[in-house]
Amino acid sequence: ELWLGRNRISKVEGLATLTALRRISLQSNRLTSMAGLEACTALEELYLSHNGIQRLEGLGPLARLKMLDVSSNRLTALQPDDLASQTELEDLWLNDNQLPAVDAALDRALEPVRQSLTCLYLEGNPAASDTQYKRKLTNMLPKLKQLDSNFL
Repeated sequence: ELWLGRNRISKVEGLATLTALRRISLQSNRLTSMAGLEACTALEELYLSHNGIQRLEGLGPLARLKMLDVSSNRLTALQPDDLASQTELEDLWLNDNQLPAVDAALDRALEPVRQSLTCLYLEGNPAASDTQYKRKLTNMLPKLKQLDSNFL
């Protein structure tokens, strides 16, 4: 485990030898990119909330992730390949970003985690104001057991 929260870190560096690291927290720093974590291939939990991250990137080598927290960042969209290798992801915290809608683009981006994701936080995004928010997400994610703070 490595806890580096609240250290004014603006760039992730020096983790190349930490290939067995399972959990890292870089919460409340000054990160604008997720680069620098590629060597940490054993990571199961990644906490990046309260930074300035604008897009999910560099997750390819992190195929063992079960928990990803990118809440309270500056995400405006998820791309179709952002979660392509995260087929074991169970918890995804995207709350308090700027994700615009629960639509076909979000559906495509969540495709790789469709059978593994059991908990999704999306509240605090413009997408959460959709009157069909819960129905759309439960249709997209059949294994979902928790949406925001509500158990289904």
